[in-house]
Amino acid sequence: MAGYNEIRGLRVKYLSDDPSNAENGQVWYNTSTSNLRVQGIGVSAWLSGANGIQARRLPGGFGTQTANVAVGGVGPNPTVFNDTEHYDGSGWSAAEDYPSPAYGVAGSGTQTSGLAWGGYFPSPGAYSNTSNTYNGSSWTSAPTLNTARGFTSNNIGTQTAALCAGGGEPLKAVTEEYNGSAWSESGDLSTARQAMAAGGTQTASFAAGGEGPAPGAVALTEEYNGTSWTAGGALNTARLFLSGTGPLTAGIAFAGGEPSNSNKTEKYDGTTWSVAPTLATARQAGMGAGANNTSALAAFGATGPTDLLSLTEEFNNTTNTITAAAFASSPALSYSVDGNLSSSGSLTSAVAAGGYNAPAGPGTVSYIANAATWNGTAWSNITDMPERRTNNNGVGATAPAFYVFGGQNQPGPSTNSYLTTTHTWNGSSWGSGPALAESQSGGGSCGTPSAIVMMGGVNAPSSGSIDDNIQQYDGSSWANSPVNYPSNVSGNGMCGTQTAAVSFGGYQGGSPFPGSGVTNTNEWNGSSISASNAMVFGLLGCSGSGTQTAALSYGGRNTAGNKNAIGMLYDGTSWATSPSLATARDYIAMGPMGSAPSCLAVAGSGGAQSLVEEFSSETSTAAPAQSITVS
Repeated sequence: MAGYNEIRGLRVKYLSDDPSNAENGQVWYNTSTSNLRVQGIGVSAWLSGANGIQARRLPGGFGTQTANVAVGGVGPNPTVFNDTEHYDGSGWSAAEDYPSPAYGVAGSGTQTSGLAWGGYFPSPGAYSNTSNTYNGSSWTSAPTLNTARGFTSNNIGTQTAALCAGGGEPLKAVTEEYNGSAWSESGDLSTARQAMAAGGTQTASFAAGGEGPAPGAVALTEEYNGTSWTAGGALNTARLFLSGTGPLTAGIAFAGGEPSNSNKTEKYDGTTWSVAPTLATARQAGMGAGANNTSALAAFGATGPTDLLSLTEEFNNTTNTITAAAFASSPALSYSVDGNLSSSGSLTSAVAAGGYNAPAGPGTVSYIANAATWNGTAWSNITDMPERRTNNNGVGATAPAFYVFGGQNQPGPSTNSYLTTTHTWNGSSWGSGPALAESQSGGGSCGTPSAIVMMGGVNAPSSGSIDDNIQQYDGSSWANSPVNYPSNVSGNGMCGTQTAAVSFGGYQGGSPFPGSGVTNTNEWNGSSISASNAMVFGLLGCSGSGTQTAALSYGGRNTAGNKNAIGMLYDGTSWATSPSLATARDYIAMGPMGSAPSCLAVAGSGGAQSLVEEFSSETSTAAPAQSITVS
């Protein structure tokens, strides 16, 4: 009988150890362990992504896992949206609004060359036959469908070769093709239905599940060949308001209602649906997109009529082990503090100082002088600062080089003292530094101990007033800059260097406090300041780490006065959502604590006393070789 190598033309190598550079699919025999080994067995899984901007159900969408567009949908009350959001594989950002508020819109194409059609328009209160093209930045009216409807097939075709099938209300079987100039009718579905999973091209596509005439969820799949629909393999679980994408021979369907919320995922090979790993969060009435059944996106949706989601999950099949970007619990700060402290450093070396313990404010003596260092593993208390202070700032790349400045002291039962004093920590004791040019409390700052820029804050006299001042430190003395911040501001986040900084969010005054968090973003080049694109959400008391071209904002208080967990990432041009903190809070320690890909969020008000969380960006590592069991 012919041996394996004669049939296949390959030999299994005998090695004394696993190779360090094995290729995916490589097989060898490890003589030391007596195991037949293989490298790179693919694993499928859903991973958490950054939240969308607006929680919603019944949005439309199109694109890929790393370049997606979400359109419209229904919010609370209920409110119907015309919001458009982009997903870039890391987070969501706002884009130009859809021409009209709508839900149940369908679409096809890419983020820079897309088409959306149909849906329900509250004004005039009817299903629509409109369609619109999208170029990545703006919407343009396109030829209308022949039949007005919503909840049709989605993710079939391109901007100039799209397919629209089924829909409601009432249920329809009508199919239309778009050629870039006009819609024309083609062969009908065999079963009228809406809210199905679909994918493929104009000449090779599938439509699975949905709501049928029974009424209720159906499991049937139909395949389209460019002319007519024929029966395909049935879903393992009948569902309606599910999502799907991918080509006919590598499709995927997920979520939906059974009628209960479903987290089920199924893959299609053009003949049969097979069960795949489940979503982390069961949902229906969301949206899906992606290239195939190894690269898909699930976003938004609902778990009930008013329980709306902004959650995003990514489906991947890879031989690597992927760890999603996230904030995770880290050892707590070694002293008790509610918030408004200063900190600076990195994941391996940092200092935190000051803050307050609630209740804070006039009439209480709750500001503190405590300080601690971080060595990458644990926090340790150090000698107290020379004076109690809160709303102070700090800079310093690593301990023991730490510089703390400004803030408020509270020497009496009913008065605040706005500070000009500065202190340095040298690893064993505190020393005094040059005084600020003027008192400051609660502004933003960044830089190094010898090159600092500080913007805004509250200063004396009386009970304090919000300032637009910019101060700089050159290693010898502090001086007011001849340039002022564009507006009065306090509670703004800031990161970068003295000559390349970004300041964001904050409070500009007005009543009532704190319902005035702003979205303003400004860049500083060392001598002048210029406006940049707005934050995704208006926040005050937010903190940040990173650089002018890669800044991460986390926490803060939103315009409704609620403490926030949201993360946002700035790339030097625009903001997008990023994974959120586990615990919502504001006035997290002021001062950069690492970089955008890896940082610490220390303390913060809102029941987060001394709580520390560590942010790590997404990682992908090669999966280890596995032994093959021979029976």
